[in-house]
Amino acid sequence: MIAPDRLGSDYRQMLASSWVTNLSDGVALAAGPLLVASQTRNPTLIAASAAMAWLPNLLVGLYAGVLADRLDRKRLIATANLARALVLGVLSVFIVTSTESVWVVLIALFLLGAAESFVDTSASSLLPMLVESDDIGVANARLMFGHITINRLIGPPLGAVLFTLGMVVPFVAQIVAVLAGAALVLTIAAPTIASPTVMSDGEGAGSSVRTEIVEGVRWLWRHPPIRTLTLTIITFNVTFGAAWSILVLYALERLGLGEIGFGLLTTVGAVGGLLGTTIYPRLERHLSLGNIMRIGLLIETFTHFGLAMTTSPWVALPIFFVFGAHEAVWGTVATTVRQRAVPPAFQGRVTSVYLTGVYSGLVIGAVVGGLIAGRWGVTGPFWFAFAGSVAILTTIWRQLDLIAHAGS
Repeated sequence: MIAPDRLGSDYRQMLASSWVTNLSDGVALAAGPLLVASQTRNPTLIAASAAMAWLPNLLVGLYAGVLADRLDRKRLIATANLARALVLGVLSVFIVTSTESVWVVLIALFLLGAAESFVDTSASSLLPMLVESDDIGVANARLMFGHITINRLIGPPLGAVLFTLGMVVPFVAQIVAVLAGAALVLTIAAPTIASPTVMSDGEGAGSSVRTEIVEGVRWLWRHPPIRTLTLTIITFNVTFGAAWSILVLYALERLGLGEIGFGLLTTVGAVGGLLGTTIYPRLERHLSLGNIMRIGLLIETFTHFGLAMTTSPWVALPIFFVFGAHEAVWGTVATTVRQRAVPPAFQGRVTSVYLTGVYSGLVIGAVVGGLIAGRWGVTGPFWFAFAGSVAILTTIWRQLDLIAHAGS
């Protein structure tokens, strides 16, 4: 069963909303870059379009967390999706009237990314209000399954096909999807929570956004397991970002693959992710969360080693499959641990601090990876990632049990 009865109807409505909007996001993964490429072949501008995926989270993510703790989370999700529909509508008008430009597209991508950061933070904060603590892992695994199948497998090829039918078609399809997502989330009957400012360290209901952000940072820093989890994610994302930032060059130059072959690598990883989401409930029943985390981080560490060593696509493809399974399982575990440990009134702010760290690690890693690849070639970032991962994993190995029991 996709969503067991014990998860409840509210969770199923949230799941449906997530899957529908994931379709929009997946279509955008192909349609967005294609639209930019139709306007310019400038590599800097094309790279800037990719940066729109993470930059809004760094700029507005913490504020999104404050709002997620102040306001009705389901209405915040719906409002952000309506804002996405508005931006897509304006962009569609530019396209239909042939007045679009690369700068119009970049601005639209930034605004869409900003709205999505509000959706992601609020949704992550809403889920623990809908299901029992013991079911959070299964609930996250179902969300991850939809993300992988729809966002990464179905959405991109659909977006490319729709783009060939007409430049505006994929963006109209996205409007329909995000509006449906907004309507579905509004059917959730989840209660709203009391303003967290009443519960905090004495600033009262009129406390500022800055004060509330500081409270979220302070809560995370004073909670050793969640602090260690966050630092683990940031540091591992530096190593991951370094290697994955030059993945296309690695595929073309090291493995000798063309554009289609590069796409095959990501597809194989997504298929591995499906396996990870499918087996997650069984893993949680038979293994401690600490051991699941250890196995996953070992897989990630030796993924970098294997890719640094091989020149064969036939070796690289199975590595990507296994890594994809790990990526899905790790994402489910890390989210579940955080949601179980953080009080409802702080879910939004702690989630936003956590996600800001996640994206910061990726950005730092991408810069480091580019510099290393320029100096030592395309395998250099993978050797850096392997050595860094070994050092980090050795340091945190004994603390993983503490992290895993953060919400117990």
